[in-house]
Amino acid sequence: MRAQTPERPYNVLFLCTGNSARSVLAEVILNKLGKGKFVAFSAGSHPKGEVNAHALALLERLGYATRGLCSKSWDEFAKAGAPKLDFVFTVCDNAANEVCPVWPGQPMTAHWGLPDPAAVAGDARAIERAFKEAYQVLQRRIELFASLPVQSLDRMALKKRIDDIGKDAFAGAA
Repeated sequence: MRAQTPERPYNVLFLCTGNSARSVLAEVILNKLGKGKFVAFSAGSHPKGEVNAHALALLERLGYATRGLCSKSWDEFAKAGAPKLDFVFTVCDNAANEVCPVWPGQPMTAHWGLPDPAAVAGDARAIERAFKEAYQVLQRRIELFASLPVQSLDRMALKKRIDDIGKDAFAGAA
């Protein structure tokens, strides 16, 4: 990836179709767990225009800052002047079938799909449970990712590790 001493934190983009729940959860989790090593962003191919209220409520209950979170298009990250991306992760269960833009700088990519908690129908408890489960899977994957010795792994080894993390929430322990 880069020389032994990075001149800046690694930029990570989490993608989902609507950019209202899973990708936003991942952005917030990595910005907290990876502070100083990573800067996370989120976006969607067809953004909903607002962050899901259940996602915001869960993050706030867990003590995360939610001010400034918004649902935005992935086009923002393909424009001139956008942050140089080092990693791009798709977190939708259907995003693997979408055609993603070609990202400047050829960031490393992986698919970390999981079911959409915003699509869960039912009572408030069922919806809350779905959001908690999505959060827990993302948190575990991001913990594994954040603990990787990114600077000391060659590109092929790093790619295998990030792919493995997405295949199983508990795979790839560093």
